[in-house]
Amino acid sequence: MRALLQRVSPAPVPADGQVVGRIDPAALGIPHGLVALVGVTHSDTEATAKALADKVWRLRILDSERSAADLNAPILVVSQFTLYADTRKGRRPSWSAAAPGAIAEPLVDVFAHALRELGATVATGRFGAHMRIDLVNDGPVTLMLEL
Repeated sequence: MRALLQRVSPAPVPADGQVVGRIDPAALGIPHGLVALVGVTHSDTEATAKALADKVWRLRILDSERSAADLNAPILVVSQFTLYADTRKGRRPSWSAAAPGAIAEPLVDVFAHALRELGATVATGRFGAHMRIDLVNDGPVTLMLEL
């Protein structure tokens, strides 16, 4: 399982003409939140999803080396199968390492649920939808996490 993690200011996610998820850290009195673009591969399990959620929640990438847990920073979770693109050959990416939707969707849900159980305020995109994530990467801070 992979997560591309970005430190952001407000981030709404429109899909199909409506906003399906949104975080607004300033409304909570903090400067940043996180966007976690989450990719799932065939060997991932619920345990993997829970461990990655814990890593995201406790990773110290916000102001003054604090974590989302320290600040109760909101997290936007969006499924992103393209994180498992294989571009080593040719000009067309292969998606064979990405888990199919029937496997990936429940594990992305487990990831988001695990964050909520840890105390996070979590918003989500819509699995499989064409989305436009409106975000400002603050810093910029972008990290790839993999378990």
